[in-house]
Amino acid sequence: MNDLIYLVPLFPLIGFLINGLFRRSLSKSAISVIGSGVILLSFIVSVILFFNVKEHGGIVVSYFNFINVQSFQIPFAFQIDQLSVIFLLIITGVGFLIHLYSTSYMHEEPTDHF
Repeated sequence: MNDLIYLVPLFPLIGFLINGLFRRSLSKSAISVIGSGVILLSFIVSVILFFNVKEHGGIVVSYFNFINVQSFQIPFAFQIDQLSVIFLLIITGVGFLIHLYSTSYMHEEPTDHF
């Protein structure tokens, strides 16, 4: 389960970079598939995390200390518990539906990319 947590924010970041950097060379349908697909992948990982939390309970995964001053430490960590995994499902599920709707809604727009 520790290996999957960082994938939830990483997939949309990768999709943003691909669509942002290669928007002039990708077709409109490819941009739509990438944009919606990465959110769907995050939703799938969130579902897997939901069932892992249901079975094993919540965990905190700390990657490194973001701020470390004397006795004051702020870690870069992900806390996955029952509440956070429910919000992961809501945010990624609704986010995927929004992406899907917006790509079908904007399908008739011209393909001018700035």
